[in-house]
Amino acid sequence: MISNNEKESGNNIIAGRNPVMEAIRSGREIDRLLVAHGAANGSVTAIIAKCHERGILIKEVSPSKLDYLTGGANHQGIAVMIATQEYCQVDDILALAEERKEKPFIIICDEIEDPHNLGAIIRTAEAAGVHGIIIPKRRSASLNVTVAKAASGALEYMKVARVTNIANEIERLKEKGVWVFGADMDGDDYTKTDFDIPCALVIGNEGRGIGPLVAKKCDGIISLPMIGKINSLNASVAAGILMYAVLKSRS
Repeated sequence: MISNNEKESGNNIIAGRNPVMEAIRSGREIDRLLVAHGAANGSVTAIIAKCHERGILIKEVSPSKLDYLTGGANHQGIAVMIATQEYCQVDDILALAEERKEKPFIIICDEIEDPHNLGAIIRTAEAAGVHGIIIPKRRSASLNVTVAKAASGALEYMKVARVTNIANEIERLKEKGVWVFGADMDGDDYTKTDFDIPCALVIGNEGRGIGPLVAKKCDGIISLPMIGKINSLNASVAAGILMYAVLKSRS
């Protein structure tokens, strides 16, 4: 099955063995390597090894899927998906807050898979004064063309870090004095929380919400009151409400 994250990224794909190797050697920001079933031989093996060295995600796909993603190009069994924007380090986000002489304000996206949602979150985050966004390397929308379009230009001004393990990164943030609050429908009313502190908000997956381990690492779980017949909001809408709650606490 083709995810939205991949289906809508065709115009930031490089295909073919030589072009892919050169893209990797150049140090370009690469989201993932796509290898067709049965193509892992010869120069493809060397490309895979290079990706392992750089920590680039590697995904095996069917030849027909690779045909579709590359628009029928002569991909030779291999392609890379290129990020539309360079990722930063989490320390760069904290440094920006320090540079502005502000308490850190970070959004952590725990497996947000819809690129439209991630783009909308980035757009609101930029407007609300967020210093940066953290996303996981796996099971997450990445900085593709769809995300950039949904962010409506905000991606140019927002720092986005991509990490291997969200739970571990939360622990590291807490060690640096950042309070971490997870958004979940079983949490405490968000209006009773004072966000005028160094803080990070965790927004969970569209269907599953925050992962159990990630929730356990949070300092607190907060929720939005729901008095209608549905019991949840779109991830980007919930994120927007909570971001402006933080902004209000700090004004």
